[in-house]
Amino acid sequence: MKRVGRDFFARDTLIVARELLGKVLCVQISGENAELSDMGRCGQQASRKGIIVEAEAYTQDDPACHGYKGCTERSKPIFQKPGIAYVYLIYGMHYCMNFSTDREGYGSAVLIRALEPLGKFGETNGPAKLCKALRIKKEFNGCDTVSENSPIWLEYGEKIDPKNIVQTTRIGITKATDYNWRFYVANNKWVSKK
Repeated sequence: MKRVGRDFFARDTLIVARELLGKVLCVQISGENAELSDMGRCGQQASRKGIIVEAEAYTQDDPACHGYKGCTERSKPIFQKPGIAYVYLIYGMHYCMNFSTDREGYGSAVLIRALEPLGKFGETNGPAKLCKALRIKKEFNGCDTVSENSPIWLEYGEKIDPKNIVQTTRIGITKATDYNWRFYVANNKWVSKK
């Protein structure tokens, strides 16, 4: 499948969040971290993939966004060019994965909340669960997912019919809980629970 380029991410964050549904998140797994079920035709190069079925938008003027108070060492990736991976730890034990969006210097991103797995590698119906299943860790933070050398990237999948996209309030946050910036594929069993 064709990789998603920078132009896709360099748009309004809410548009990107909605249009991420149906895209395929891919993570390269190599060497001893790869299992036989992950192996492809490339020998030790293997990948885990899943179709994005749920995403949430966050912009710099949004109190729930990590970029709300400006660029910090932690939030730096979302202020970089669009398409940068932003991976951070929550509760001291779980990782979450985002893509930077809009434009360089403006702290905005889309959180990937759930995937429909393309293979058997664990639960992916929540941001921490999908990171665990795809083995996304802190080392991926700051990766330019548009680069051919990136261990994490997006591919075009199937376009989701707009009639099958639900737009609602975000979950798992305490600020700006009334923003309808969560998008998910209706009736998909992999969407995270409220």
